[in-house]
Amino acid sequence: LMLELSKPELILNEHGINDTVVIFGSARTTSPEQAEQERADIEAALKTQANDSALRRRLARAKNRQKQARYYQQATQLAELITRESRLPGVPTLHVVTGGGPGIMQAANKGASDAKGKSVGLNITIPREQEPNPFITPELCFNFHYFAIRKMHFLMRAKALAVFPGGFGTLDELFETLTLVQTRKIKAFPILLFGKDYWQNIINFEALIEHGMIDEEDLKSFRYVDTSEQAWHIIRDNLQADGNDR
Repeated sequence: LMLELSKPELILNEHGINDTVVIFGSARTTSPEQAEQERADIEAALKTQANDSALRRRLARAKNRQKQARYYQQATQLAELITRESRLPGVPTLHVVTGGGPGIMQAANKGASDAKGKSVGLNITIPREQEPNPFITPELCFNFHYFAIRKMHFLMRAKALAVFPGGFGTLDELFETLTLVQTRKIKAFPILLFGKDYWQNIINFEALIEHGMIDEEDLKSFRYVDTSEQAWHIIRDNLQADGNDR
């Protein structure tokens, strides 16, 4: 536990990583090119196996993944914006932090790399999906055994959180952050949810209010966003407001 806490801390300090934007999202989201190729391969197979019900189910899933692939592009664009624009006056130098794996995580590390910047990957040892992606800055790629320590590192330097559609892991990370903000264990910062339709379809926040489980004020802890540019403007404006307050 102490090793996983202290080693990344020492290395991040050595590299001057002080302010970060954390990007969460599904490891299963693929690039538009990959999604298109998967769909094309299944459609080609169906031409000779038209009655294969398993293939038809795979095609339906492939079509959904193709729709989700736009989030891969948005994560890449956002990370590139963060890395490039935070070098300008009035904004602290920001570094992108991800969970280090494929999907949305890879897209974000790629965006930072495309902008010639460093980015961090906080990987975790689990049975599948979690090999370090090739776009993490090599000396800033860490491997964790304990989820709790990894999640501490996600938030210790965070100035904003961008959350793309994802599954259990993404939900876990999102709700832990919302809980810490709600209970004032961490200072509030922008929590940006990409894909309003997705989030409102899988989480009924209004029902939590109706049942008295959260306050209406708690819904102000996050915002829905549609584009990487919108997300960056919110992050930038919040940082500049914080700087003026100091």
